[in-house]
Amino acid sequence: MASTVTQEPSKDSSASSRPGYGQLLRTRGAWTFLLPGFAARQPFAMLTLSIVLLVQHTTGSYGAAGAVAAVTGVSMALFAPYSGRLADRYGQRAVLVPGVLVHALSGLTLTGLALAHAPLWALFVAAVPTGASVPQVGPMVRARWGVRLQDSPLMSTAAAFESVTDELTFVVGPLLATALCTAVDPAAGLVTEAALTLLGGLLFAAQKSTQPSVAAGGHARVEHASALRVPGVRVLIVAFLGIGSVFGGMQVSLAAFTESIGEPGLNGVLYGTFAAGNMLSGVACGAIAWKVAPQRRLLVGYAALALAASGLWAAHSVLVLAGLGLLVGMCIAPALITGYTLVEGLVPAGARTEAFTWLTGAVALGQAAAVTVAGQLEDRLWGGAGFLVPMAGTLLALATLVALRSRLATRPRGRTVARGVGHRMPVAVD
Repeated sequence: MASTVTQEPSKDSSASSRPGYGQLLRTRGAWTFLLPGFAARQPFAMLTLSIVLLVQHTTGSYGAAGAVAAVTGVSMALFAPYSGRLADRYGQRAVLVPGVLVHALSGLTLTGLALAHAPLWALFVAAVPTGASVPQVGPMVRARWGVRLQDSPLMSTAAAFESVTDELTFVVGPLLATALCTAVDPAAGLVTEAALTLLGGLLFAAQKSTQPSVAAGGHARVEHASALRVPGVRVLIVAFLGIGSVFGGMQVSLAAFTESIGEPGLNGVLYGTFAAGNMLSGVACGAIAWKVAPQRRLLVGYAALALAASGLWAAHSVLVLAGLGLLVGMCIAPALITGYTLVEGLVPAGARTEAFTWLTGAVALGQAAAVTVAGQLEDRLWGGAGFLVPMAGTLLALATLVALRSRLATRPRGRTVARGVGHRMPVAVD
């Protein structure tokens, strides 16, 4: 596969000098998993916000809403890596099909209990399988890119493209969840999320020809029992926990802010602005021929993220908050993209789905903790106190990155031509 990717551009000098998004999307078989993959990952951006809006409506408390959403996030964070390991070992389809069925049923159960004003402990019980069964479509798509591209310089472009795709879902998802919960019914967001997960997940699972081979996963089980044993992966998990604190803290705090000014419908717009900044910077990251080592890019990008997140608590108007949210979003994408790119050099191919799910799970866990803490701060302290959570989370993660940066050194490869070309060749958007 690697020889095919590196030889084909020689037929067209312009293509070889521009390994951008156009060339990436012409990769054989890419669209067969990209389209259903986009549909399947869309509900992920709706889940936490839909739970927060529904439970806050039925209980009147952002603290209770944040706690239920947090249980979902913690459950997902704990189970996602095992889902990734099972996908490496038995195939993605074998994990996805039962997973989406359980998720749809659990999500509908949680909705029914909330509408019936069930006690909080019952909502917690329903939230556990809802989070545990969230389909890990993003990591699975990234693993499929790895099979298609291997050591191609297009891998960094693919990482950027996936970040852009993730953030596009976080532009559409919150807007859709807010519109459904405020204009249709408080339960409409969670019901729609369950339905989309079921439909999109089954369509993605049907694309058997592009999934990584089961044999490769079994081989990886012998060579590399768990991606978590790689020190660099553990450092990246801390970084992604900090990123999750931004997502969770902003979801609750923006909802509380727009509620306090009597404009709850602006919540989706403000969060969508934040996600749009993330998406736009993701596009730019994939269009740049980086000459700086990824470890250094991660440190610089994360420092910028921590600085931007530290100003959120001081914003008291919609315009200022929108501007700061856009800036924070623009700082997140470089950190996410660089983190996922580092996985390619840190982890053997057969364990990458698991590695990606550890990072995705870390975002969910950070988001869950942030939702809980931010909800309590909004209930107990002043309006906007929840914005302290993204600041604290990113600053702590940055300190860890600086202290343990040597562990992010990538594994030596048998050949370095592809990586060197990746640094030299200009990358453009077609």
